[in-house]
Amino acid sequence: MTITSVKEVFDGMSDAFNATAAQGLDAVFQFEITGDDGGNWAVTIKDGACEIIEGTHDAPTTTLTMSGETWLAMVNGELNGMQAFMSGQLKVSGDIMLANRIPELFPF
Repeated sequence: MTITSVKEVFDGMSDAFNATAAQGLDAVFQFEITGDDGGNWAVTIKDGACEIIEGTHDAPTTTLTMSGETWLAMVNGELNGMQAFMSGQLKVSGDIMLANRIPELFPF
């Protein structure tokens, strides 16, 4: 099923969360999604649990900035995160290597 809304992605992230892949991880991902369907979401992973809030976190471990189109393409498997990063469609600051774990933590 194709996800068509950025908010739908974040609303479903808790259900998609892979707690096994998160063992020992203590991190905050800040998503800055631009465009009409955009917004800010902070995803905190600690002790194998996941909390998602709409808004910003004061000290995220990793910040990912991209358009809503890019985010939906990545979530729907139409665009690889590395390709998005290398083409400038995705900007990552903070712990860049941690961003590579997102597909493992949230297999949509």
